[in-house]
Amino acid sequence: MTVPKHGKKYDNAFKLLEDDRLYPVPEAVDLLKRMKFTNFDETIELHFRLGIDPRQADQTVRSTVTLPAGTGKEVRVLVFAVGDAARQAQDAGADYVGSDDLVKRINEGWLEFDATIAMADQMGKVGGLGRILGRRGLMPNPRSGTVVRTPEDLPNVISELKGGRVEFRNDRSGLVHVAVGKLSFSEDRILQNVYATIDAINRNKPQGAKGIYLRTITLTSTMTPGIPLDISSATAAAAQAGA
Repeated sequence: MTVPKHGKKYDNAFKLLEDDRLYPVPEAVDLLKRMKFTNFDETIELHFRLGIDPRQADQTVRSTVTLPAGTGKEVRVLVFAVGDAARQAQDAGADYVGSDDLVKRINEGWLEFDATIAMADQMGKVGGLGRILGRRGLMPNPRSGTVVRTPEDLPNVISELKGGRVEFRNDRSGLVHVAVGKLSFSEDRILQNVYATIDAINRNKPQGAKGIYLRTITLTSTMTPGIPLDISSATAAAAQAGA
């Protein structure tokens, strides 16, 4: 198998990393900014390797985190609702509101939205979209707070999604990947989002997980090398920031 080669700019960024060093979060954020070599606003990501067995139902890691500094992008919210709930969703700023009409459009291939909410009474219709929305992380789910029972709850959920609430879930390898903002953010804004995400992952340790839970945490952006974080100092700082 041919291993793809990186360009000179990537190699120069990689040289900034110290061998076998685990970085405190503030140093890692500063280094990430110094590594940038592209002319577009890269997305910053955290990658977690967790000590879980993804095959076991009681070791699933799935929840949400509200990023204090936002995601850095406009979030288009779609709401499955009718009647008073639909009116409340529209008033709260939802981009698309409907029921059968939206189900039909999605089945025909339309996916011009970033997050979905469904009133509980609409899940019978929305359930059939699982094969389309599920693999894209767009399926409404009670565990992520995107299945709503009363119209009065809609404005808060819509506001959170537009303001920076993101969902995370482990994959089949026990990894969790979370986008935590843009490289153009100030270091303070990046730190806020990084700490909130680390704290959320740490707090969602499954009861069935044994041994070391957080195995590795890596900070990176769209085009830069990954920076390994010092887990002990990162979790302590994250807990303090969230206190």
